Amino acid sequence: MIIQIMRLLKSAVIGMLLVSLFPIAAFAVDWPQEITEPEGKIVVYQLQPDSLSGNTLQGKAALSIELTGQSTPTFGAFWFIARVDTGSEVAQVRDVDVTQIKWPDSTPNTDKLNTIVDNALKSTTFQLSMKSLTASLASSKQERKSLEELKNTAPTIIFKQELTVLLTYDGAPIYRAIDNSQYERVINTPFAVARNKTTKKLYLSSGSFWYEADNPLGPWTLTRKPPAELVKLMPKPKTTSSTSGTPPAIYATTTPTELISTQGQPKWKSLIAGQLLYVTNTEVPWIRDTSNNKMYVLLSGRWYSAAKESGPWTFVRADKLPESFSNIPPDSDISGVRVSVAGTAEANEAVINAKIPQTAAITRKGTTTTVTYNGDPKFEMIPGTQVAYAVNTDSQVLRVDNKFYAVDNGVWFIASSPTGPWIVADHIPSEQIAQIPPSSPVYNTTYVQIYDSTPDVVYVGYTSGYLWSYPYYGVPVYGTGWYYPPLWGPYYYPRPVTWGVYVGYNPWIGWNYGMSWGYGFYSAGFAWGVAWGGGYYAGGYHGGGYRSPVFINNGNININTGNINIGNNINFGNKTNINNQIQKNNITRNNIYNNPQNRVRNADKSTLNKNFTQATHNPTRKNNVFSDRNGNVARDNNGQWQSRTNKQWQNVSNQHNMSQTQKNNLNNKAQNHTNGSGDFSNDFKQQMNNRGIDRDSLNNSRNIRQNFQGQGRFQRGRK
Repeated sequence: MIIQIMRLLKSAVIGMLLVSLFPIAAFAVDWPQEITEPEGKIVVYQLQPDSLSGNTLQGKAALSIELTGQSTPTFGAFWFIARVDTGSEVAQVRDVDVTQIKWPDSTPNTDKLNTIVDNALKSTTFQLSMKSLTASLASSKQERKSLEELKNTAPTIIFKQELTVLLTYDGAPIYRAIDNSQYERVINTPFAVARNKTTKKLYLSSGSFWYEADNPLGPWTLTRKPPAELVKLMPKPKTTSSTSGTPPAIYATTTPTELISTQGQPKWKSLIAGQLLYVTNTEVPWIRDTSNNKMYVLLSGRWYSAAKESGPWTFVRADKLPESFSNIPPDSDISGVRVSVAGTAEANEAVINAKIPQTAAITRKGTTTTVTYNGDPKFEMIPGTQVAYAVNTDSQVLRVDNKFYAVDNGVWFIASSPTGPWIVADHIPSEQIAQIPPSSPVYNTTYVQIYDSTPDVVYVGYTSGYLWSYPYYGVPVYGTGWYYPPLWGPYYYPRPVTWGVYVGYNPWIGWNYGMSWGYGFYSAGFAWGVAWGGGYYAGGYHGGGYRSPVFINNGNININTGNINIGNNINFGNKTNINNQIQKNNITRNNIYNNPQNRVRNADKSTLNKNFTQATHNPTRKNNVFSDRNGNVARDNNGQWQSRTNKQWQNVSNQHNMSQTQKNNLNNKAQNHTNGSGDFSNDFKQQMNNRGIDRDSLNNSRNIRQNFQGQGRFQRGRK
């Protein structure tokens, strides 16, 4: 994450609204400010402006509302469009139109709260320091550079005109003996590949088809008579698959590769009156723009373009695609790709979902983790940071200032020794950890947060970055694009990958792996990894011990589907087809904290402490609550960022960059609205409500708050 770049944005942003309800001669620009209504008290925290177009100001802020008779405040965030009068040290903010309110605190009376806030802000004038406004607007521009360290260099892209399975090795094949057998397994692949120790003949199984080869890179040929001993070692599949039809070919590689396979020659079909052509007999989006005759393929959420199959292939940002991509019909056979086209409703929704945290209250008592090292613990410094990470374990262990922090299934642990004992952490050196770049295999730990704690529980959460998914120029992408070398020794510790596993996204279950004709190979590989024992295949191939996307077989257990059509693909195809397949397979999104092995950590909700410090408009009130671009509410608790959701302190969201088209559309709609053209649509309000948050901008908000605190006393009416 690029902390330094984000540091200028939201500190000043949040400091904008100053509530002026009483006719006093002098007033404080300090935050927060209160509005007293008959229904209760509204506390507006330091605001974050996003843009200033003419005298139209757009922004957001955290707020709390304390209804009469209620002991606990409800926290939220609101977006606004307002007029701003400038020309002196203090800017006047008026005609505040609340475009959207988000209540991270679950509440049954949202409409009532919205009405109270909307009416109160409409009748209020606010003032803010021009220095603060200028700084926050400048930081808003810099904030859009987030996640620039993701790597988007194209992998090797191979085309085959027959159904082909990509057999990937993580580097040169490494062998480990299978207990009580004359065979050894290749451990640095997700597939079931074994070799006879004596003859050196290799075998590959999908659970139904068997292949053999003299070289791990092939050629691989189908065999009807696999070794009986090897067949016995193969666990019986949970579901039966057919061996009829033509088995897929095998293409093996040791480097990051993507394989685009068609069932015969590519069949191109016209779309949008011939503006686009797309290949139907494949499961990878492969599109041609007829205006420039370039081809585009979608891999791990990223678009690549070339004039011919042999390349060279170059990365194309999702907000720089030809305009025709935005016009792909939502009911077409490739409507699923709209989620990867910046500015579409599908992409906006996906980016919003990527920023919604998954949270849990973790019981302190009895909750621990175990870290196993290959020999003595070994740490390496992460370049550009003050953080070191353990390189000889499949756990994620960090060393900062001679203390040790481990992340296990979305929970932070702390110890004074790298070997423990480990206890649940209620604080972490968040600013140092946030500096970890995407080039590090522990980058995803920067997306796991600690929000609040009591003597009994710690409130934690993670956003999509922990699962290696990132909002990037208006769309979700998977993986950082960096290659992370595995750890070798008595054990093999794989690291997360971006390429070679056919990663795709759909709105129902998020990211998932696999092709319909390759499902059996992955299934067999994972089954063998568990059954063969020996502990050599540690941590799970793709996740590196972390949570990975699920594997999908497109609702068809057969290796050969007989009729490959991208319209049936669970990620990119027709929405109706996708939804039917999801329901047929009974597939749902997964929350790490709700996994059976993790539920024992979760605190009993009935025992959670529901009492929160109530904000009041007086000199003792702390200006430590902020809103982010995405509508999460974050609290600065002695340097530890926390956010608010479901009446508990919750997660700080991550960076997101909006496309220029989106920004222009929002600004135009905002201007039209202020000119009296009518109400905003729900879709527009949702876009305004979800444009990203990150710790960098929150740090900036805190810094600007500290810089301007105590400097902001100005005379009312001063020009």
